Amino acid sequence: MPQTMSTSRHDRSFQDAASNRGAAIAEKASELADKTGETIDNAVDTAASSARSLAEQGRDASQRVNEVAGNMKTAVDKSLSDQPMTTLAIAAALGFVLGAVWKS
Repeated sequence: MPQTMSTSRHDRSFQDAASNRGAAIAEKASELADKTGETIDNAVDTAASSARSLAEQGRDASQRVNEVAGNMKTAVDKSLSDQPMTTLAIAAALGFVLGAVWKS
């Protein structure tokens, strides 16, 4: 009988140790999952911030291009009204150069 009692105590001790190890592993896994979640949240926030910044830069660039196009249109309109033949000659020369570049 003493042998059986010693064996069951040993089994219980082994089960308790295994249970404690399992709880420790589960706790570590939970901590790692929390840290991973925080890291992913930070990465998503950074990506969203970068996307907003790029979108804003794109809008600014688009506005500047529209301003330049408006200024160019105004300049061409003024040139056409003040010096129509010179403007036509410049347009023809520009067309010739673009055609030569396109062909090569």
